[in-house]
Amino acid sequence: MATGETGFDDVTFDLISVQYHALKAGHDYGQYVRDARNAGQEEIATFFEEVMAQDSERAHKCHQFLRQLDGTDNTQPQQ
Repeated sequence: MATGETGFDDVTFDLISVQYHALKAGHDYGQYVRDARNAGQEEIATFFEEVMAQDSERAHKCHQFLRQLDGTDNTQPQQ
């Protein structure tokens, strides 16, 4: 497997990165939902909830792929 600048294989790093960003965004979207509701914008709040659900599914899918890769040691920097 190719390794990136981190020394970790690219696929593992990429999955972890996507998972992190999806989870971080999901956390931020919770505030967006509250902001929209506080502004009386229920349709926009619903949109943010949909986006949050999509990111949650994305993070879950990354987790599944990382578990599939569990059979190979991709957790240590490669030399």
